[in-house]
Amino acid sequence: MTKLFAARAGVAERAVRSRHLRRVWGIPHTALGAVAWPSGPRRGFHYWWQAHLLDCLLDAQLRAPSADRKALVRRVIRGIRVRNVVGWTNRYYDDVAWLGLALLRAQYGARIAKPHVVELIARRLRSAWTEHGGGGIWWRTDDDFKNVPANGPAAILLARLALESGDGTDLGRAKSMVDWIEEHLLDPDTGLLFDGLHVHPDGSVREVERTLFTYCQGVVLGACVEIDQFGGRRIWGDRAARIIEAVDEHLTVDGVVRGCGGGDGGLFGGILVRYLALAAVRLARPAARRAADLVLRSAEALWDNRSMVVSGPLFGPEWTVPADSSGGGAERDLSVQLGAWMALEAAALVERNS
Repeated sequence: MTKLFAARAGVAERAVRSRHLRRVWGIPHTALGAVAWPSGPRRGFHYWWQAHLLDCLLDAQLRAPSADRKALVRRVIRGIRVRNVVGWTNRYYDDVAWLGLALLRAQYGARIAKPHVVELIARRLRSAWTEHGGGGIWWRTDDDFKNVPANGPAAILLARLALESGDGTDLGRAKSMVDWIEEHLLDPDTGLLFDGLHVHPDGSVREVERTLFTYCQGVVLGACVEIDQFGGRRIWGDRAARIIEAVDEHLTVDGVVRGCGGGDGGLFGGILVRYLALAAVRLARPAARRAADLVLRSAEALWDNRSMVVSGPLFGPEWTVPADSSGGGAERDLSVQLGAWMALEAAALVERNS
């Protein structure tokens, strides 16, 4: 059987590597993704984009293992540490959760272990829980905001650590994070999850941010799928199935996941598709079939709407619309290209498990 999406994911990988990967300040044995192509004025580091670059490379290593890519994974890990200057973490709990997830995957997908860093990140996430706003962890230190983008990936990481160690404490933490999201940020009209909430100093809720991001649905879906592996109550699989149905009904165009522009939003659709693919290979039918359909339709649309430029395809932020190759739009953002590459790797995963 021809592995169509595996081949396309390989093409996307080569394009990103060719156009975006650079040494950090010229230092040997380091690599990071330039945040824009063609390059322009300096636009910062974008820590969490680099964590997703690492995750995409690990997807590719699982798809088609190679010594060259494994070496690149090592360089990106070192590049993140060098470029972050002050250490492995920053003040954003969602950022460090993403790096923790990627480093944990590197341990199994590429046999590159950083257990002390993963544990450092896990301790930081465990300590971020407070009872302000009814529970949950903060978006960042010294802030009044608790949100799904921090709690979702943290729950995924803690659930995976619990599966690895057999210690139920982290599993309980992961469950509590998802329970808090469901209690405080569930939109009863759609079955989707709101972004987050602001709290007063006394811990009472001041305001709920009611935006319905694709990103938020993806991380809660991922957490539910991970927790469902432990068996027990059906609630986790049921919640996952509800999110898949709600995404299909409210956050797609003809079965294709909606975009969210450039910048950070360029990653949102890819993150959702990543965890839809996880659901497709782990959940029971019919939820798995519906998730797989969303993954494959989205990947097909983004490929059909690519533009061809130097070094390969260029993808747009809205996968149902042809990409703009003029160089002045969101297409130049690394985040947009990573989101598309991630979706193609997700489709390749569904393809090889079908």
